[in-house]
Amino acid sequence: MQNLVLLGGGHSHAIALKFLGLNPQIRLILISDVLEAPYSGMLPGHIAGFYSHQECHINLSKLADFAKADLIHDLAVGLDLKNQLVICQNHAPISFDWLSIDIGSTPAANLISGAEHTIPVKPVPQFLEAWQSFLDQSINSDRPIKIGIVGGGAGGVELALTMQARTGYEIHLWHRQATLMSGFDPSIGQRFAQLLHDRGINLHLNQTVNAVTPYSSQNSSQKIIHCDSGLNLTCDRIFWVTNATAPDWIKNSGLQTDCHGFIEIDRTLRSLSHPQVFATGDIATIKNDPRPKAGVFAVRQGKPLAKNLRLTIKNQPLVPFYPQKQYLSLIGTGDSRAIALWGKFYLGAPNLISRLLWIWKDHIDRKFMQQFKILDQI
Repeated sequence: MQNLVLLGGGHSHAIALKFLGLNPQIRLILISDVLEAPYSGMLPGHIAGFYSHQECHINLSKLADFAKADLIHDLAVGLDLKNQLVICQNHAPISFDWLSIDIGSTPAANLISGAEHTIPVKPVPQFLEAWQSFLDQSINSDRPIKIGIVGGGAGGVELALTMQARTGYEIHLWHRQATLMSGFDPSIGQRFAQLLHDRGINLHLNQTVNAVTPYSSQNSSQKIIHCDSGLNLTCDRIFWVTNATAPDWIKNSGLQTDCHGFIEIDRTLRSLSHPQVFATGDIATIKNDPRPKAGVFAVRQGKPLAKNLRLTIKNQPLVPFYPQKQYLSLIGTGDSRAIALWGKFYLGAPNLISRLLWIWKDHIDRKFMQQFKILDQI
């Protein structure tokens, strides 16, 4: 029997496993370094204290059982494409006939000196562990606490709002450009800058962070952020939320990648260089039609991925996937409110509207997670 290996437990693979499990036709193997996959849509709410760990994580063991897939709990560190093997950290190489990759991305923190002193928001399990540890340690602090966040995109802005709402600590947000929310209309960034100001969050625009160093005092966990402008500031924790990057082993494997190291795929979600390999989510880029690294696209790719994996196994023509040109973003503000973004449109400033948007967002997210909690009823 042929092996279909799903490498990574991202959103696309979770959805694909559910559909593949409804009518298994091949041996399925899921390789994941975590047994509970975080759902990005609910993570800001988890940071704000609205959702428990269980509510915002997909149980991959239960999902693999439903799909009759073998689950290998390990970290992939390379590929041998000639011999069609996945190289893992602790297991023997795993053979595949067909491979799909959905391992997400990580912030590009290694470009600065002292990156090891920051807390990247991905991988998410390590980030959440560091966040909980910080909350536990800081609760009895006898001095004011400062949190630094580097990166003023949607993720950094949402993190700043939710962390401030949860803790009330002094928050500083750094962004190298003059306007927040790169990729959106400048008016959107200006609206969020005003919101941050109204919430008492310190915004540092046109500031490029070039180094992070430990504070000189002994036994201190504080770090100093250094900027090209000469601005220096001491923080208790520094969270890194900059542009995404891919692990080096992806490009080193021989897969065709874009200039950022992400796997280049066609509209059928298949690798341009290796037809036996598919890729989805943040780790992949559709050639000549890139999209932001956002969970909404990974979710939309799940069902088409499952369909094309079935078709390719049967040696039948594949179906193209066309990502939407514009997409709705619902940004939680950490206070049971949300803001809706669609192109140039910004909705949510009045309190009633923002509260209704949060109720809507909460409903969407809980409905998404519910599909993985009722597998035993399907």
